[in-house]
Amino acid sequence: MIVGTLILASLALVLTCLLILAERWLGSGSPQQGLAEQVEQLLPRIQCAQCGWPGCRAYAEAIASGRAPINRCPPGGERTVQRLSALLGEPVLPLDTSLGRASMRQAARIDEALCIGCNLCARACPVDAISGIPQMMHAVIESHCTGCELCLPACPVDCIELVARHA
Repeated sequence: MIVGTLILASLALVLTCLLILAERWLGSGSPQQGLAEQVEQLLPRIQCAQCGWPGCRAYAEAIASGRAPINRCPPGGERTVQRLSALLGEPVLPLDTSLGRASMRQAARIDEALCIGCNLCARACPVDAISGIPQMMHAVIESHCTGCELCLPACPVDCIELVARHA
C-alpha cells in the first residue's frame, strides 16, 4: 500500500512539473486573453452589469476583442476610461452616462417600515449584499454593497434608496 501511494505521489509530482513547463513554454492563452486580464484589472470588478455585459470579466473580454467601447463602466468613471485609453492606445471617450451612475461612495438602504420581504432585491444583487428571508424584512450588508443600483428597479414598493456610505 505504501509503494502504491509513493508511485501515485511521484506521478502527481512529475505531471505537475510537466504542466508548469508547458504553461511557461506555450503561455497561458492568446494575447487577447492576456489583454483581457489587464483590462479587467483596471475595472472596479463589482459585477454590476451596467455596462451591458454580465460582469467585469465579460466586459473586459469584449473590450480586448474590440466588441465594446471603453466608456461603459459607470462605477469606474472617467478615471477608468482614461486608464483603459492609455492601456489600449485608444482616444479617451466621454463616460456613457446613459448606463447609470453606480458609485462606491453610495450604498443601498432598505426602509424597514415599507419592506414587504418579497426577496426580489436580494435576487437582483450581484454581490449578495442583501440578506433576509422571504416574507420578512431585508437588510443591506453595507460593506458588501457596491452601489450598482440593480436592487432599485427590482423593488416593487420602492423601499430602497442609495445613501452616502458611512466612513
